[in-house]
Amino acid sequence: MMKTFDQQRDIMIREHLQGRGISDQSVLKAMREVPREEFVSALYVESSYGDHPLPIAEGQTISQPYIVAYMTEALELSPTARVLEIGTGSGYATAVLSRIVKTVYSVERLSGLAQSARQRLDTFGYANIVIHEGDGTLGWPEHAPYDAIVVTAGAPDVPHPLLEQLAIGGRLIVPVGKSCEVQELVRVRRVSEHDYRTEYLCGVRFVPLIGAAGWSGKGPH
Repeated sequence: MMKTFDQQRDIMIREHLQGRGISDQSVLKAMREVPREEFVSALYVESSYGDHPLPIAEGQTISQPYIVAYMTEALELSPTARVLEIGTGSGYATAVLSRIVKTVYSVERLSGLAQSARQRLDTFGYANIVIHEGDGTLGWPEHAPYDAIVVTAGAPDVPHPLLEQLAIGGRLIVPVGKSCEVQELVRVRRVSEHDYRTEYLCGVRFVPLIGAAGWSGKGPH
């Protein structure tokens, strides 16, 4: 007998997240509250809680649950935080962030994804999310500075416009690498106006970050 989505979500929390070291209670609570099955395409609903990425529209992906939780935990979020997300995608990670922080500003370059994510998030009552269609590598200066910024696509280098939009003490999480095959998840802290501290967290694999301060066209070849 197939397990219910609630049962699958409990297994995800226990085995894939806590079992691999995720301990931030606000992150675990958010991952438990957001129905991942509503953010994947109908073809993959039965695989919603497998610990692996899944295809979504426009050749993009929804990240595996562990990576969503890991990146969210690495942001060191507080309930009063204002967060910028680059790459809305299906809106799943956006929804998770919104359960933890005050406001999520999310930028998506693909209009189809931006529109469907906005509709989906509105339908489920995520009222503290604002989605903007545009070049995510340039951030969203209008609402800066941000307490935390998370990038859900792989960049060739840390995008400079995002560094400038971090608040003092803010954290930026971004996958960086010269190919789509090998990337390193990087956390950058803004220590002062001109000083940043960089940490390398783990190896990851993301779709390319396309834009003026990322890859051009379809990404690395």
